Amino acid sequence: MSAAPRKTTLDLPLRIIFTQEGSTQFINKKTKLKRMRLADNKEEFGIEAKSISPALLQRMFLADYISQLEISMPEFSTSRQDILDLAKLTVYGVLYKQMDKLILTQLFETDIIKNYNRRNPSKMFDAKTDMSTANLRAKMLIMEKQYQSTKDELLKPVRAKILNRKDISIEEKNVFLLLSEKYLDNLSLYTWYLVMRFFKGDDFPVVQRIIQPVLQEFMEKSQIAEYIALMVMELAINSENNNFRKEAKVMYRGIMDETAAIYDPEIRKNIISEITKKREFISISWKFGGGSSNSIGTQNRFQITIYNKEDVFDEIKENVDKQKTSSSKDKNLIDFYKDIPEGQEDTSLGLYYLSYLNEACQKVNVKFDSMVNQFSSNDLTVITLSFNF
Repeated sequence: MSAAPRKTTLDLPLRIIFTQEGSTQFINKKTKLKRMRLADNKEEFGIEAKSISPALLQRMFLADYISQLEISMPEFSTSRQDILDLAKLTVYGVLYKQMDKLILTQLFETDIIKNYNRRNPSKMFDAKTDMSTANLRAKMLIMEKQYQSTKDELLKPVRAKILNRKDISIEEKNVFLLLSEKYLDNLSLYTWYLVMRFFKGDDFPVVQRIIQPVLQEFMEKSQIAEYIALMVMELAINSENNNFRKEAKVMYRGIMDETAAIYDPEIRKNIISEITKKREFISISWKFGGGSSNSIGTQNRFQITIYNKEDVFDEIKENVDKQKTSSSKDKNLIDFYKDIPEGQEDTSLGLYYLSYLNEACQKVNVKFDSMVNQFSSNDLTVITLSFNF
């Protein structure tokens, strides 16, 4: 388990699609947004980046500026670490935001804030309160020493529990210690302002009883980040290999076996070059709930989709083509692996990751579902992983 990406930049052709809040912020800063057609054939406005700082990307995400991320590439193997880091960053970002929302909801329900709001109806603190980031930063700067001491007090029993664990290594303890601090560091400025304004002295135990159990809960949920990242990488590599085999069959028909061909370094270069010319790329998309423009019930959703144009599902495609429509054939991810033609792919790794991901999500009460659609109109295979936190 890793609490944060190790690299200082993510070197990926990243498309960043903004929420309404994000678009407004960038337009106000005179940044021209680009109109882009995404893998699902929808047009959205955003920006493109060939590399980006993970810290900057996460700040934008936590500010509710990002609604979708997408990468489209001819192959993923050479960018494995960057893709894993991006996949984990997105999961941690979702968890940070969900923890913040849960804590805020519980703070608003305390008698301390309820009583204040009754006495000050024109200056209420609730989910609709609009305090500018600049104003909050100014207030936090004044309370910097209080912030450090409050954070240390909140973390003290959590740290003690981690250090007393006998079932994990010293390295794992250090990861958990870092992770616990990062969760608190990534609470919103608004949450920290409420904590330090209203829960001092004799009232501090109230906020301890709220934050400490929630922190423990979300640290447990963090284990799914690694499994999700590995699952995404496995699906990307699986799609990549299918594409390479298809191209090798065309380029080297009768000369050598296509499975052997794709593992020859020189042949792989030639295949990648040809796929790039044809722009038959694989795309991975991350879609997020959140932002004020999202409808009720979507805020906790997190969806990862892999798009690939391939023809390894000939029998399914033929059956669907007979309908002469653009209808789709739906399956779950286990069926997807079972239907891969024998000898073309070792399915054990994907099923291994899927099994652990299912189990990890069930343990921490995260709803997980998967679906594979094959569209006959364009031979497009769409794999969707859906999570609800």
